[in-house]
Amino acid sequence: MEADYEARYRELLTEILVTSLVTEPPSFTPRRVHGTLSLPGKATAIVGIRRAGKTTFLHQIRCERLNRGTPLEWLPYINFEDERLAGLEARHLHVLVDVYYRRFPALRGREQVTWCFDEIQVVPGWERFVRRLLDTEKVEVFLSGSSAALSSREVATSMRGRGWEIVIHPFSFEEYLRHHEYDMPDSLDAMTSSERSHLENVLLSYLKTGGFPEVQRLGQTDRLALLGQYVDVVMLRDVIERHKVSNVVALRWLVRHLLGNPCGSFSVEKFYNTLKSQGIAISRDTVHHLVAYLEDCFLVRTSWVEASSERRRMVNPRKACPVDMGLIPVFDRTGRANQGHILETAVRIELERRRMEVTYVRTRDGYEVDFLARRVGEHPVLIQVCAELDDPRTREREVRALLAAKEEHPEAELHLVTLTPESATGVPETIHVHPAAVWLLKDRGF
Repeated sequence: MEADYEARYRELLTEILVTSLVTEPPSFTPRRVHGTLSLPGKATAIVGIRRAGKTTFLHQIRCERLNRGTPLEWLPYINFEDERLAGLEARHLHVLVDVYYRRFPALRGREQVTWCFDEIQVVPGWERFVRRLLDTEKVEVFLSGSSAALSSREVATSMRGRGWEIVIHPFSFEEYLRHHEYDMPDSLDAMTSSERSHLENVLLSYLKTGGFPEVQRLGQTDRLALLGQYVDVVMLRDVIERHKVSNVVALRWLVRHLLGNPCGSFSVEKFYNTLKSQGIAISRDTVHHLVAYLEDCFLVRTSWVEASSERRRMVNPRKACPVDMGLIPVFDRTGRANQGHILETAVRIELERRRMEVTYVRTRDGYEVDFLARRVGEHPVLIQVCAELDDPRTREREVRALLAAKEEHPEAELHLVTLTPESATGVPETIHVHPAAVWLLKDRGF
């Protein structure tokens, strides 16, 4: 019986491998990744929220190699979620290498072969196979899998220092424009009034729809229903099943709270007391764990207060937002989601997409600035996000907070991102005012 299984897996793996070597990758909207895509001697793990486009990105890597002149035969792709491979184990994976180099013996040790393994987490012991492949062959390896079993934390531990992470988020504003085939202005710094108005109008659609690829052309009812299903699957597969969570009621309360109050302050203590007042039994430690699980599967992103001491960082509430603006109306019970919070969510995710470390600032006088963002070796930037600056009191509040934060962070540049830059009259010249659409499209935003 065991011999029959071995023969069956060999036949199936050979068929899947050979098919990938003669089949052109599918078409897609190209995704942009900031920073280095791969490092020598390391497997690149493509991670991120479910349905953000990780499999598509694997095909994009293959297409980019093809466009550079790499033959398709050098770009094997295996999807381990093929139902015919159920029960496959790591000890069977050597078949892929054996079959491949038997067909292309001249490549062994001479040319770099790019292996793409999709949903590899379904194969127990996959880590050992990948490490051996890196050690014994001239290859680059890209991995993708559902965050239920291939989270950033697991890649780091399973690959024992041999993993390099690339996070795929839902569409950025730039990717949204390309997906919908909108024309990009020739110059973001010299747009005509017509181009600017068009871009600002498209931005409002982006903030409403969000960036999940599959929902882009759905009507509102279907879009919100599908996004709600995404969240349900994340909770079930990536939190409840993976972490053996038994307090499902508390988890659902937490998800509704975090996604329905984007960029709001979140205190474990306050949330614990709220659940307690509703008769829901839970410990503070469990709340901490649940928040960590939701971050680990990329559903929620949190920002800590900027602080020099760990104690101050821990005693202040975090700011939490969903990984995509499209999720906000799914959980907004008022039906009037705050546009400023939606824009702030878009900016927060864009900063993470640009691989910046993000905190928020609370000054000694109690003023708050939405983000302090930095890269290693660069000066930090203080960013305030405000949808509208028409009200003089709003302008004064936002400016006052930035100037107060500057006193405590003198090395930081000051930036204000808004939907109405024409209303930024009287704002000091030391504060750079950015139209939100332009800021989201610029390479660095600053």
